[in-house]
Amino acid sequence: MKPSQFAKGFQARPDTTSSEKRTALDRLNAIDDLVTSDTQPSTKTSSARAETVLHAVGSSNEATHVHESAEYRQWRLANSYQPGQVIDLDLKAIKPSPFNPRHFYLKASIAELAVNLAKQGQQQAIHVIPDYANHGTYFVSDGGRRVRALKEANKETVKAVVVDLPIGIESYKLGYDLNVQRDSQTVFDNAVVWRRFLDENHFQSQKELAEHLGLDESTVAVALSLAKLPESIMQEMVARPDRFGSNMAYHVGRYHSARGVEATLRLINRIVADDLSTRQVADIVKGRANPQEASRPATRQRYAQRMEIKLGGVAVGDLKSYGDDRIELRLRGLTREKRDELLRQIEKMLQPD
Repeated sequence: MKPSQFAKGFQARPDTTSSEKRTALDRLNAIDDLVTSDTQPSTKTSSARAETVLHAVGSSNEATHVHESAEYRQWRLANSYQPGQVIDLDLKAIKPSPFNPRHFYLKASIAELAVNLAKQGQQQAIHVIPDYANHGTYFVSDGGRRVRALKEANKETVKAVVVDLPIGIESYKLGYDLNVQRDSQTVFDNAVVWRRFLDENHFQSQKELAEHLGLDESTVAVALSLAKLPESIMQEMVARPDRFGSNMAYHVGRYHSARGVEATLRLINRIVADDLSTRQVADIVKGRANPQEASRPATRQRYAQRMEIKLGGVAVGDLKSYGDDRIELRLRGLTREKRDELLRQIEKMLQPD
């Protein structure tokens, strides 16, 4: 079976050189290396990647991207735009990409970001791709959450970098790579988007999709099995990524097939409230236990106290104490910097005097 046209984009990247294979993520990072809040991109940079991405940037409007597409070049010259330049665009001109790797956006997270943007303004530019068929409009390549938050904050413009990527596999893979780095890509996003890819014949088979994503076919199969779930159930699990990874979600999906929506929502609530393990949920699915029995195992120690922890008014986890000498801290949604600083502080506290 021949690979689909969409899938071929994984194998033949326009930014691949004979000496080094470069990804869309490399190109975007190189552009980011050149962007500052006060100056235009410079021809001087210590980034080797940036040197391959831009050729004579800042010298004139005739500066040419090493692998610049004809459409992007025409748009860039018509708009006097330099690669990496941050510009203000009308929010009404921004639209979601049909190849956005994200499907679910938490309302609480968007609301929190909207408050932050209203107070501090937009600190990081989004990345957009011109819609060449509809002049003056742009697809979001990276920054869908910021766009939603800016709209909620009643802003009219957005700071953006216009990038040279085709809407399709390369733009999808770029967003997917970025989200994986941030730990924000969920199995539920994958379930919905990958199912759509197959339904729209962008890939001819589950195996082809797995091969071009560089994943095991079993990983793709588990995600696709979740696509059968109603979004109301997926939304409940998306809100607790610390509790619902692919394995737990798989068992919840099996439970839904046998018991329906209402029973599944009750099970999800029980999993969160009583901290059920994946094995306990698997036993429920297999009929070895019911949710009430599994939530109170004789050998499972109940916590003595529980304190919910919030960051910017949004719950990010909890701290539980057990007996006289044990505590358990679970947090999610932290930035890498906050996580690392917290680990350093805990390590410092535990050092002997």
